[in-house]
Amino acid sequence: MQTQTLQDGTESFKVSVHEAERISPVVLFAVGAGGQPERHATLLNALAESGCTVIAPHFERLASPVPSEADLTLRARRLSLALDAFVQPGATAAGVGHSIGAATLVALAGAQMWLGPGRRVNIAPDSRLTRLALLAPATGFFQAPGALDAVRVPILAWAGSEDGITPPAQTEWLAHAMRDWQTVDVRVTAGAGHFSFMDLPPPQTTEPLPNKQAFLREYSSEVCKFVVG
Repeated sequence: MQTQTLQDGTESFKVSVHEAERISPVVLFAVGAGGQPERHATLLNALAESGCTVIAPHFERLASPVPSEADLTLRARRLSLALDAFVQPGATAAGVGHSIGAATLVALAGAQMWLGPGRRVNIAPDSRLTRLALLAPATGFFQAPGALDAVRVPILAWAGSEDGITPPAQTEWLAHAMRDWQTVDVRVTAGAGHFSFMDLPPPQTTEPLPNKQAFLREYSSEVCKFVVG
């Protein structure tokens, strides 16, 4: 992948990009709190090898476990700016994201994101997103009545049974909340944790899976199948 620099007003940010040589599915990757897409190398390489154009903005690491409204709106805006820069007019994209990145994609797909009562995060939806693959998604932002009503895209949601940060119950809640109009394909991997989806997890974390490399290849392959459709 190549790294390019984009402007966001007076500030700049980096984006890792793999541009396919022919017309291909476009994948917008939304990284988690750590902010560095290359920590998901197996997934991003698999998407590129499957023929996708991959767009992965970089972000500063979130300083707090609970992101601020400014953190969330900045990430959402730069995800859309990355699409502006690398997607042809009229083209669509699949969103693939981990943790807080997955939640941001749900908001971009039309959900109302809330930080608490009376604290709605103002994120403009992006109609270019036509399917979502959510890895260990943080769904607590969407529990206000009707918060998910406008989300009408196919969703693959994947969780790990040993995830103490975004437990499988958060993914299962999402599927239950959308059951009247949308079937969410929920996968739960026994023994996987929150950072099992990453090639390079944060320091001082312990990997619960005995064969993480096999899991990285497995879930990446399934995400590719879902994206290519």
